Amino acid sequence: MSREPSDGRPSLDFILATPSSSPTVLQLSVGLRMRSLREAAGIKPQDAAAHIRCSDSKISRMECGKSPLKERDVVDLLMFYGAPAMEVEAARQLVALSNQPGWWERYGKLVVPDWFDKLIGLQEGASLIRTYEVLLVPGLLQTREYAWAVAVKGYPLADRVDIEARVELRMRRQDILRRAGGPKLWAFLDLGVLERQVGSREVMRGQIEHLIAMARQPRITLQFAQADFFSLGLPVTLVRFGIDIPDVVYIENSLGANYYDGQKETEHFRALLDSLVTCAFSPEETVQLLDRALERYR
Repeated sequence: MSREPSDGRPSLDFILATPSSSPTVLQLSVGLRMRSLREAAGIKPQDAAAHIRCSDSKISRMECGKSPLKERDVVDLLMFYGAPAMEVEAARQLVALSNQPGWWERYGKLVVPDWFDKLIGLQEGASLIRTYEVLLVPGLLQTREYAWAVAVKGYPLADRVDIEARVELRMRRQDILRRAGGPKLWAFLDLGVLERQVGSREVMRGQIEHLIAMARQPRITLQFAQADFFSLGLPVTLVRFGIDIPDVVYIENSLGANYYDGQKETEHFRALLDSLVTCAFSPEETVQLLDRALERYR
């Protein structure tokens, strides 16, 4: 039976026994375990780099999950670090799994650029997703009609086929909320989201009805932030995992997105999200707000 090692880090055979469906998270898991084993062996990054004849920066990228893993490199390094044979063999399997394309990659780079590819992969392997949305309903909670209206406005030069692909991707991403063992979602929305009509009144009515239904799901917490809360000017998403991987923060902008996984950075954004709790409507009050908003769109 696989078990976690005494150093508190998940071993590779432990990760393999409880696999994530996300290649992105598997890559992170292997990289972090490699770093743990290297440090435990007292080996410096430059010595590891010399062993496989690469740059120090490549070792860093591998350990941070920012570079695709090659089986030969991983196996050579783990043997250099003195990892047991069982762990080396588990690494072989995990590297192969981490290099498998995610289901979302079939949509192509136009619909799923690299900066967005990573978010989907992270959310696929998450245990908790915390998000704050300023302008729109979060993608994981959008109806098909609302998502279509958003895509049409957001991509005015896109043809119908492109719009359909973007909407289909968004609907497919929501499967994680229905999947057994999928993540919990804790979403904060700015109150202006209810006032900002996206699409027709019928679209808004359907979207609000959907939010009411989703707010009653056991793995979803939905709250509206008070209108005078300005600490977070941009949408923020924090992703947490069920295994020993640091939280990752995602902040989207008009040109792409930024990811933060340093301890001080994630603690900063986690504190900001925590502060929303003190000035947000409760989940029960949020449903009441949605009920009143629904009346406006009838």
